[in-house]
Amino acid sequence: MRGAWPVEQVRSAEAVAMRDAPEGALMARAAAGLAARCAQVLGTTYGARVVLLVGAGNNGGDALYTGARLARRGARVDALLLAPERAHAGGLSALQAAGGNIRSAHPAHLTGADLIVDGILGLGGRGGLRPDPGRLVEAAAASDAICVAVDLPSGVDADTGTVAGTAFAADLTVTFGCLKPGLLVDPGREHAGVVDVVDIGLRPHLPEPRIYVPDRVDVAGWLPVPGPLDDKYARGVVGVASGSAEYGGAAVLSVGAAVRGFAGMVRYTGQAADAIRARWPEVVVSEGGPGAAGRVQAWVVGPGLGTDDRADRAVGEALAADVPVLVDADGLTILARHPEWLAGRSAETLLTPHEREFERLAGEVGEDRIGAVRRAAATLGATVLLKGEATVIASPDGQVSVDASGTPWLATAGSGDVLSGLAGSLLAAGVPALRSATAATFLHGLAGRLASAGGPISAVDVLNALPEAARAVLA
Repeated sequence: MRGAWPVEQVRSAEAVAMRDAPEGALMARAAAGLAARCAQVLGTTYGARVVLLVGAGNNGGDALYTGARLARRGARVDALLLAPERAHAGGLSALQAAGGNIRSAHPAHLTGADLIVDGILGLGGRGGLRPDPGRLVEAAAASDAICVAVDLPSGVDADTGTVAGTAFAADLTVTFGCLKPGLLVDPGREHAGVVDVVDIGLRPHLPEPRIYVPDRVDVAGWLPVPGPLDDKYARGVVGVASGSAEYGGAAVLSVGAAVRGFAGMVRYTGQAADAIRARWPEVVVSEGGPGAAGRVQAWVVGPGLGTDDRADRAVGEALAADVPVLVDADGLTILARHPEWLAGRSAETLLTPHEREFERLAGEVGEDRIGAVRRAAATLGATVLLKGEATVIASPDGQVSVDASGTPWLATAGSGDVLSGLAGSLLAAGVPALRSATAATFLHGLAGRLASAGGPISAVDVLNALPEAARAVLA
């Protein structure tokens, strides 16, 4: 699991680390790590043309010291100083001593570069780039050079990922000490390219993260694996209230994901009973609502359910049960009309909106995606999963996970129904809501990649790939 920390905490950790280390040690570590990554992506450093975009302050200093290291390896290094009078003195001296050159900050000097290093703005950068650095960034984007950002791309807000105007488009971002939230969510994530973390000694001085990115090892540790004495009831029973006369496919997909998930048994209630019996004979089908469907350990309610009175009753009955409940799709539309149904629930609630559904429940997402989901979870008293290219999940206590392990091909009808059924099966198996949502998102993304292999897929393809994805994680 990789943590991400906001700027305020990073600054505090840097202050402590610099106090305890020799002068210049952190910048030296940063430059050494950055130079090594630059050499890797160049392949051959000797004779390569490297252009540094150098702003004022420590970010520019990191770029200059990196340039000095590359120059000593035989690279031809030019530094374009955006604020010559405020350039980092030590870095400037090191570059010149290594044979690097100082150039005016003109876009023409990027012509023919093999590698462009963005050291314009650091963690403290706010708002859009000014015209002069903006022109350099645009020229870099138009070039054939490999573009590397120092700590984070200039023009990207480190805490929110917001881009106000022009921002550096990196192929690789080498960030120092730890991940920053703005590198995890769009549009910052898109500008960052591949993100590599260089250890400069901050971790002992950082608090436990409240924002994290899961990996396969994390997810494998959360998945419930049956033991030799477990039966279907011990593994958990998940109830699914989904589908309608118009949207029967949503029921087939959400129930199918629950069947292929981690519960031992699935109960279904809804208007697609015949389709469920035909496609999933192992499912126990009830003609009544959730209140009459039998005992379950969790409910999934909403996919394709409709928004009429019958659907209203189904959502209300599920939320009245003293078990974890996942609400998705039409269920969220109904819940937006009855937010009081969340009040006083003792069991966990997991809400899985896309952006428009989120707006009905909690207002506009805005520029700070992580902050918006975190506030919604606290206000609603529920774990909230906001779908997207980078899915953001927050629990009511402020913990956040961010997952971008999927593929854009998952933007297809019914994909969200599969995610809901899978997450609901984990809830029924006793996995807490934040981990259920995070693990389901990870597996859903992996199933999408396995099914796609770079091409179009349907929700059924994702559903069919779930067992393979689970085996790959558990292996």
